[in-house]
Amino acid sequence: MLFLQLFYAFFKIGLFGFGGGYAMISMIQGEVVTRHAWLTSPEFTDIIAISQMTPGPIGINSATYVGYTAVVNAGYSHAWGILGSIITTGAVVLPSFILMVLISRFFLKYQKHPAVSSVFSGLRPGVVGLLAAAALVLMNGENFGTANVQIIVSIILFVTVFIASYRFKANPILLIVLSGIVGYLVYG
Repeated sequence: MLFLQLFYAFFKIGLFGFGGGYAMISMIQGEVVTRHAWLTSPEFTDIIAISQMTPGPIGINSATYVGYTAVVNAGYSHAWGILGSIITTGAVVLPSFILMVLISRFFLKYQKHPAVSSVFSGLRPGVVGLLAAAALVLMNGENFGTANVQIIVSIILFVTVFIASYRFKANPILLIVLSGIVGYLVYG
């Protein structure tokens, strides 16, 4: 039953997760933490952090890690956890695959049609909203700390990394490594 629930939940996320992996984060949290309680909020936050650092799309990485963790948390063995990973990863990718096969035949023919242009114009604000929701999901005590000093250091680190990345085009890998070192020194 758990495997079917995982498939269904991640198929829905894959079907309605317009805007890519970051837009899916709030949907994933809603399903796995809030609705089904397969993971705790700190576990979910850790999975998002690992998914961001792991090569590949964050939505697929998150689905893989969530599938494994949810199955193991339910009391199954690690081998069943791997099956959970496979199911959730396949489920989150399947809707996009099906839609791309179906739509690709018609999109090139009708891409200049006013109705198609209008649909994509309507999707843009929705995608921005989903990305903003994903940012809000990550603004919690697990990411910013609970003590006043931790919160201040986290905000300073956030602003510094944002400016270094956006304004000065700093290497993201360097920013991740430096942020990890600061986190270890402050929170370690």
